Amino acid sequence: MSSAYVITVSDGVSAKTREDESGRALVRILKDAGFQVSDSVVVPDERQRIADAIVAAADTGADVVVTTGGTGLGPRDVTPQATSAVIDFEVPGIGEAMRRAGAANTPMAALSRSMAGVRGQTLIINVPGSPKGATESLAAVLPTLAHAIKLLHGDTKHA
Repeated sequence: MSSAYVITVSDGVSAKTREDESGRALVRILKDAGFQVSDSVVVPDERQRIADAIVAAADTGADVVVTTGGTGLGPRDVTPQATSAVIDFEVPGIGEAMRRAGAANTPMAALSRSMAGVRGQTLIINVPGSPKGATESLAAVLPTLAHAIKLLHGDTKHA
């Protein structure tokens, strides 16, 4: 069974002034898809705290780490920068697929800086912080995750 880890990036949720709707929704989707969700954490919109949480999650051996929040254009939206600092390489098609799926519902999806990358054998995916944006984005790429995990673990045989 593949494992997943969810990181909510939010000043409000971190300060306990807002509920973590997006994180809970992502955990539910991942569990429904057959992932063992080993943990979920909340960090404020601070680049180093986000980077540290991603590294810690990858170090647990999680196959997939999904962050929610901090992908917009606001001054505290730094999740993509934090992610870029700790990944080995980017997987641009995942961000493109998430924006394409979002654009079917709102033109604002073009403003998302959602991205994905790999650290070691862990796929890291940044999704928006709104529950709708987070769940639609993850749903858009969920069908690719099993194959991505196989590739990251060296199973590169083509059927």
